[in-house]
Amino acid sequence: MSSLNYADNIISHTIISWRDPEGSTELALSFQETAGCSHIWNHICTMQRNLHFSSLNMSTELRELPDVDISNLPQILEIVTESGIKGQMRLAGLMLKDVKFFDNLMNVFEMCEDLEKLDCLHMMFNIVKGIISLNSHQILEKILGDSLIMKVIGSLEYDPDAPQSLHYRNDVTTHVVFKEAIPIKNPMVLSKIHQTYRIGYLKDVILSRVVDDATATSLDSIINANKAAIVTLLKDDSNFFQELFARLRSPSTSVESKSDLVHFLHEFCSLSKSLEMELKLRLFKELIDKGIFDVIGEVLQLPDTQHASADILLIFLTADPKLLRSYLVKPETPLLGLLVKGLMEDFGVKMLEIFRILLASRALSAGAQGANIMDIFCEKHIPELVNFITTSCPEKPGDTSESTPGRVSSLLNICELLCFCVQQDPSRTTFLLQNATEKVLFLTRRKEKSIVAAAVRFFRTLLSVLDESVQSYVVKKNLLKPIIDVFVAGGNHDDLLISSILALLEHIRKAKATVLLKYVVDTFWDQLAPFEHRTSIQALKNEQCIESLGPKSNTDPVDMRGNSDGEKSAFDSSTQKEEANPHSSNGEAASSSPLRSERVLDYEDDEDDDEDNKTQKQTEDSVKGREKRCRCREDEQDECKKKPKLCPTIEGNKISTERDGGEAKEPENARSSEDNNNSVDEKKES
Repeated sequence: MSSLNYADNIISHTIISWRDPEGSTELALSFQETAGCSHIWNHICTMQRNLHFSSLNMSTELRELPDVDISNLPQILEIVTESGIKGQMRLAGLMLKDVKFFDNLMNVFEMCEDLEKLDCLHMMFNIVKGIISLNSHQILEKILGDSLIMKVIGSLEYDPDAPQSLHYRNDVTTHVVFKEAIPIKNPMVLSKIHQTYRIGYLKDVILSRVVDDATATSLDSIINANKAAIVTLLKDDSNFFQELFARLRSPSTSVESKSDLVHFLHEFCSLSKSLEMELKLRLFKELIDKGIFDVIGEVLQLPDTQHASADILLIFLTADPKLLRSYLVKPETPLLGLLVKGLMEDFGVKMLEIFRILLASRALSAGAQGANIMDIFCEKHIPELVNFITTSCPEKPGDTSESTPGRVSSLLNICELLCFCVQQDPSRTTFLLQNATEKVLFLTRRKEKSIVAAAVRFFRTLLSVLDESVQSYVVKKNLLKPIIDVFVAGGNHDDLLISSILALLEHIRKAKATVLLKYVVDTFWDQLAPFEHRTSIQALKNEQCIESLGPKSNTDPVDMRGNSDGEKSAFDSSTQKEEANPHSSNGEAASSSPLRSERVLDYEDDEDDDEDNKTQKQTEDSVKGREKRCRCREDEQDECKKKPKLCPTIEGNKISTERDGGEAKEPENARSSEDNNNSVDEKKES
């Protein structure tokens, strides 16, 4: 718009045209209706007049601000709301130059409020909103000070667009009670606390609809500066923290008072986020020296302070996990056990997050400290979690007659944590497999599908560690039985639980876990057979069939080609071709005709192209052929193994022939087999 002149004219009541003097081009905006065109035209004309007035006013007329009184409010409003960017900078400078400007403005507001001049109060709202939108840090600090902030909040109660009267001052002063857990004697700290709350209320409630991002950022910077000042002033007061921790440790302190003290400590630690990292770590180390973790260990057992205590630990872990790890590895420290206990209670989500940070892989690589925390957790506390799972499950599968203890959220969090331990430290897999897996699978007896699915995910996580000892242990203990039983009971449904079990079976198949694959098919195929229509179950059986055939000769070109994931069964495709045309036109067997070999040689390239174009059909034929070979009797398989291997496909014959330098000939056994089939067909026809 800056390079365009204002709109020249309106053409035929539906087109507005512009003229660009720089490019000597014309632009036009067309409307479907006359009313829309007129509305936009009037708006453009208004904006042009405002821009012209603003430029003229700022460059020639605005030398000083008018006197602040009721009669000049319209002029002040026009200056504040219609000034351009350069004019705003000039306006902010003039306001700061006039020391009494903001005091006089707020006095006029009180006068208008006393006289109940609603029009003037509406103008005051827009004036104050425009002053805040100037986004001058110096102006914001001045009007948000203790002497003016309540009057500023009061002027913003008279929004002309509000459907009903607002009462912000009443909300700030009466609905909010300032509670001191420890008396604060420094008046500067008290002032910063009150100011921080009021600015936050101003930004989040009063100006939430009208403030722009830049102004909101400026308000946030003032809030963060106040928070940093509060933390610094309190930190430097040694008597304050000495009294705080003394009252937290005192047995004579009431539960209610102790709860207030913990919540104050939590709020103080939250305010420390505004500090720079170096200052924050220094503060946290001072709090540790004063015994904050010892205090957390005591108040973590109180119902009213559990959540606040967990939040304090998360704040320390976010800053530097080593601060808490170095404390937990000390002997005779009960805090880790209390965290495990909290994992089994209502607020286990926060405890789960704490353990994730404590046991993260980067912690294990941090040296002895990280390894010790994992050792202590596995040896001392995983048995507690496993026992909790055991007591939370019915004694028999499917027994739901009695309500079983253990909250669903707690059991889900424990399963999630066990999965996390395996992922972070695979060397613990054997320990978890032998000490936890069987009892975790007791969760399959629960009626909640989400819990059963969590147990299945844990089992799958264990199997993701490629270790033959893991597979052997699973087979030895028959650990898949409860999972298969769950699948058989609901295999016809499509839900999260069945999907997780199918994903487990698919993982076993794709991982080429031969021991597990044979175990699943040999042990559970009778139960899985009714669900063979599912792709994962069918693929599982086919994979086992391939494994049961054993390794094939490296000289067989078809076998070499079948080792890839994209294996196509040429045997099945060639068999179908032979079945589709088993006889020649004169009724003789095709295998006995000398023309057959010639046609194979003549159309070798065509058959290769046809095979590439029918990939999907050959895949289906391959599946059927594998199933057919797998159902052969063992004596037939033994007999086949004794015979010399021949290329089972036409393509195989061609490749073998080309290597030997001879002509393509059909194997004798295949020819005799076709002759026998032909003779049987002739008898049927007769």
